[in-house]
Amino acid sequence: MTTRELTIGSKTLSFETGKLAKQAGGSVIVRYGDSVVLVTACRAASQREGIDFLPLTVDYREYTYASGRIPGGFFKREGKPAEKEVLTSRCIDRPIRPLFPTGWRYETQVIALVLSADQENDTDVLAITGASAALALSEIPCERTIAGVRIGLVSTDVDRSQHARVERHRRQRRTRLLEHGASAASASVFVSLHENLRVVAAY
Repeated sequence: MTTRELTIGSKTLSFETGKLAKQAGGSVIVRYGDSVVLVTACRAASQREGIDFLPLTVDYREYTYASGRIPGGFFKREGKPAEKEVLTSRCIDRPIRPLFPTGWRYETQVIALVLSADQENDTDVLAITGASAALALSEIPCERTIAGVRIGLVSTDVDRSQHARVERHRRQRRTRLLEHGASAASASVFVSLHENLRVVAAY
């Protein structure tokens, strides 16, 4: 098993490979705090004929056991993907799709499975970063690696001045005015950017 770590804020972001999903083309476990996401990347052995698009499938799933809960009532099993899972899958697909070489016709799957959610550190940005790491570990020729981050615009109560900061905890989102979800390969190369706005009173 190979592990790489770096410190972000007061916690450690770690990447582990070689422990789970060994038969996948590339697999990585991304861990930040107590949030853990397993991301795998696989491709077909032969090209798909008769198509003129990139056959990429991205699936992000959050099962309730990741937060320590089991569905109760009549339905004990998980249902169809929730809206947040579908949107997160799109957020993963959008930045990694342009990284594939032109004319790539191999069926490719990127699966992100949340193993643990601590309700404090978001797993969607970990899945974006893990998807790029899994592709880099596989034999799929991607141009570069990317990472996901959430940036929030907040205001102070003292002078009402506004500033942007990286949101590492969910509680920081309660006071944000503007939220950016960014996927970038470097400080100057942004691959994807999506925003959420919050209606606030004028002051």
